[in-house]
Amino acid sequence: MRTDTMSTRAQRYGAQVNNGTTRFNLWAPDAHEVVVKIRDLDDFSMQSQGDGWFCVHAPCGAGAEYCFLIDGKHQVPDPAAHAQVEDVHGYSQVVDHNSYNWRCTEWKGSPWHRTIIYELHVGLLGGFKNVEKCLPILASLGVTAIELMPLHQFPGTRNWGYDGALLFAPANVYGSPDDLKSLIDTAHELGLMVFVDVVYNHFGPDGNYLSLYASPFFRSDEQTAWGSAIDFRRTEVRDFFCENALMWVLDYRVDGLRFDAVHAISEKNFLVEMAGRLRSSVTEGRHIHLMLENEENNALLLEKGFDAQWNDDIHNVLHHLLTDEDQGYYGDFCENPTQKLATSLKEGFIYQGQNTRHGKPRGESSGHLPPTSFIFFLQNHDQVGNRAFGERLPLLANRDALKAATAAMLLSPMIPLLFMGEEWGSEQPFFYFTDHHDELAVAVREGRRNEFADFAHFVDKEIRDRIPDPNAEATFTDCILDYECTRQPLQMEWNDFYRQLLALRHLEIIPRLPGTRAENAVVLAEGAVSATWHLGDGNQLRMDINLSSSSVKNESAEQHGKIIFRHRVDDQNERQRVLPPYSILVSV
Repeated sequence: MRTDTMSTRAQRYGAQVNNGTTRFNLWAPDAHEVVVKIRDLDDFSMQSQGDGWFCVHAPCGAGAEYCFLIDGKHQVPDPAAHAQVEDVHGYSQVVDHNSYNWRCTEWKGSPWHRTIIYELHVGLLGGFKNVEKCLPILASLGVTAIELMPLHQFPGTRNWGYDGALLFAPANVYGSPDDLKSLIDTAHELGLMVFVDVVYNHFGPDGNYLSLYASPFFRSDEQTAWGSAIDFRRTEVRDFFCENALMWVLDYRVDGLRFDAVHAISEKNFLVEMAGRLRSSVTEGRHIHLMLENEENNALLLEKGFDAQWNDDIHNVLHHLLTDEDQGYYGDFCENPTQKLATSLKEGFIYQGQNTRHGKPRGESSGHLPPTSFIFFLQNHDQVGNRAFGERLPLLANRDALKAATAAMLLSPMIPLLFMGEEWGSEQPFFYFTDHHDELAVAVREGRRNEFADFAHFVDKEIRDRIPDPNAEATFTDCILDYECTRQPLQMEWNDFYRQLLALRHLEIIPRLPGTRAENAVVLAEGAVSATWHLGDGNQLRMDINLSSSSVKNESAEQHGKIIFRHRVDDQNERQRVLPPYSILVSV
């Protein structure tokens, strides 16, 4: 029977411990000679294995610090290092994943329909050990999964994680590999799943040395926003990323992965291969869940091994309805926004082949997919952090309208996602932050500010210059959340609101989700929609929501079942079939 351990699968990349020795592997097709330098030990010449591979067995074990010397002139870390001693430029460290003694050995995960995601940044909570301390709070809130923003080793001491250079090594400023495993162990003991956000579409601009000795890793004929595209046509490249994903699932026992910006990966068949390899790697009965971020709305991927996609469409139209913002990508959602909201509630994607404001078709038909194929959020790291001043929704939207939208998110059949601090109505900014230096720091700062040059508010360069410098330490520290602030009255009100809704989801929605399908969604008036779903147990879920500032008559409403939640709707409104401003009524 297959067991989820490092020793039971074939691996080509990285350093692998076996009975007191370590096998070092490196794919370096441009190199003539490769030496592994082991600190406090001899240097060892690696033998060519053909097809660009170099290998050597050395008399060292876990904890050994090493690097590679390429052709006598380039000293580089292991691109598949499972830990780094210092930064992305320094020595790598040998890790024995089999040495950790797991406590929660019977954990199999949870079915996808039970998922309620809480996205968080490990660095802002103070590292793996501090995140572990927060887990009981999150479990008691009612979430069932935490999603960790990328953990890959990055340059400096702070980063969003999307500038990762060494994808196998958890950032050492967060803690050790065993600290991460303890966090995951504790989460499982509390009944929480753990997802990790992985970035396979590009490497960060600092600390990636692959082009020095493995130029075939990249394509010369295709460029992305981050430089030359990764060449997923090559078996060696596919294996690199598949082995990384397998490491998270098997060695760290995470319950799933979120794949960042897969629209930047042109070889979609690689993604299908990845999903197949991951699902075939785990023991029978173990749940793993695979999520996508994909601007192209490729619905077909959701039928080929992936559970769900972050649904930017429903976020974007709701954000427009809540704030009236219409610049940038919100421009694609400000025409007939109420109809667009109805489409998303019924079919998932809004763009299913229609042209965007740039005149290009986007998306594929998605109405045949179950509602659980779509992850519904009002805030996340992108949608808050990619704002110039990192404002959260409580600063931008009417409070009652935001509460109605929040109820729609938490009581719809889609999979809800919360962003750290959202559950107490945090108004604290979440900025984009990095720790680059010299010319790269200047380029990142100016590039960040110039991203907003086409926005009316930021045409004036003096205003753009007020956008926080991503590299300033204060930009990071200003984002650090204080979970103790939930004791303040307004924060307690929001927290109680989320707890109530999550309890209702567990009681009334989750048990009925398997087999659920959308029935209809109709526009009642500008800003108001009525949506219905046929639940798996035969009942109907109905949601009537009004995000406008005017009362709306709902003549076609025929109350059935029981009302499970109402916001700003009293008995008289119900009898008169009226939805007041900023209200929602949910029944089963």
